[in-house]
Amino acid sequence: MKQIQQTEKSILIVGIGNDILTDDGIGPRLVNDLNKGRLPEGIIFRQAFLGGMELLDLIKDFDEVIFIDALKTGLNKPGTVHLFIPQDFEETLHLSNIHDIDFLTALELGKRTGMRLPFKIRIIAIEIIEDRVFSTDFSPQIRKCYPKILRKVQESIEMMLSEQQICSTSGILN
Repeated sequence: MKQIQQTEKSILIVGIGNDILTDDGIGPRLVNDLNKGRLPEGIIFRQAFLGGMELLDLIKDFDEVIFIDALKTGLNKPGTVHLFIPQDFEETLHLSNIHDIDFLTALELGKRTGMRLPFKIRIIAIEIIEDRVFSTDFSPQIRKCYPKILRKVQESIEMMLSEQQICSTSGILN
């Protein structure tokens, strides 16, 4: 995976999950594929297998972070792509760790201790089916719709980045 030096406006995309637990590996796999794609230069891609407080060290000093994680509610069609901000997201499989504090509490503690945390955090969560079977392959349903998931995630990130560009441009013009 290529690594880029942090720039003034640094953007981090983190794929969270365990790539040997069937669909749970969707975050890391998407990050690998996005890193090979057409997203603009200057974005840093990483994988993480942790949650809660441990994520703070990974995201500190970045201006913007986009997390990609699995979500297993059983309420949505497998492969459904959800977009959240920290204040309104449902628990994904890894942003909050059952052995740690939840992600929102970790963010608040990080701010209180003076950590330089991203001013913009967004979460892309993909509805999955299986996360308890050891396998590097996706379940048949996720495998079948993976190209659509990748396309939707890439379009979502491009939209997020263009919103950022529009906001910064309009801020200069006003």
